Amino acid sequence: MSNLDRREFLAAAAAAGAAAALSPIASSTSQATVPPSGAQAAGFYRYKVGSFECTSINDGARSFPMPDTFVKNVPKEEALATAEAAYMPKGMVTVPFNPQLINTGTKLVLIDTGNGVAAFEPSKGAVGRTLQNLTAAGVDPKSIDVVLLSHLHPDHTNGIRAADGSIAFPNAEIMVPSVDWAFWTSDENAAKAQSNEMMKNYFANVKKTFAGIESKVSKYDGGKEVVPGITSIATPGHTPGHTSFAVASGDSKVLIQSDVTNIPEFFLRNPDWHVAFDVDGPLAQTTRHKFYDMAAAEKATVIGFHFSFPSIGHVEKDGTKYRLVPIAWNPVI
Repeated sequence: MSNLDRREFLAAAAAAGAAAALSPIASSTSQATVPPSGAQAAGFYRYKVGSFECTSINDGARSFPMPDTFVKNVPKEEALATAEAAYMPKGMVTVPFNPQLINTGTKLVLIDTGNGVAAFEPSKGAVGRTLQNLTAAGVDPKSIDVVLLSHLHPDHTNGIRAADGSIAFPNAEIMVPSVDWAFWTSDENAAKAQSNEMMKNYFANVKKTFAGIESKVSKYDGGKEVVPGITSIATPGHTPGHTSFAVASGDSKVLIQSDVTNIPEFFLRNPDWHVAFDVDGPLAQTTRHKFYDMAAAEKATVIGFHFSFPSIGHVEKDGTKYRLVPIAWNPVI
């Protein structure tokens, strides 16, 4: 058996490519070929929680140049090195988005709605894919009974609106955390945020998104069963009313962590790092440790909005840090 070093491997690959280019078969115009599709496959993945059928719906993923303060309490160079170690594009950070659909048998519940179709065209389809993936999964948006929002950041709420500005889920009750609603709809809080561009935009987005549909909105508190089989868990810090959920049926349970952490390659491995999107970084840090200590002790299945699709796995303690163990893809439900 011969050993192949990196230089030999690259040389062999280049030679193979050149040979293919010169091959009569490759250059033949008479050979039938199938044109590339130029489109990604639909993004949905079904899993069971007891008798509940659940579906992870991919809203897409966004790669963008890493801002100087993407991680607020470590040097950018350290954050860039972490991104590179995770094989993200050089100088960039990649953030996925994954709402969850829970069919309890009596209610069809969509937990978070993604970036919205308005984000689809500017991103060339990279985000804003929730509606098309629901359709691909055979789900009519009119059939959704409850839109359950974990918090009021744009990537979780903007999918409420269809392309023409109408309600994407016209028959759904829209449930929001009471603490988050009070915070983001406060004119006093909005006035205080005018010097912070990101926060100013967040306040404006809440006002725009919910304008005229306030009557469809109901508020819920932490620690309550908000829908039969779905219990809210107060996990503040990312936003004042940020909420996670325990979905339970029979002897089965999963934890939908929402944004307890942003991308796990950064903030699960480094739970003391503060992402720029956290309203209260130190509180979010404390919440992460409490939540993941609980999840690891219970060996719970954890679903993360910003985990790589299908966004399901287990969390293990690794000293003072944590690591995500993704589930194996199951071809059956």
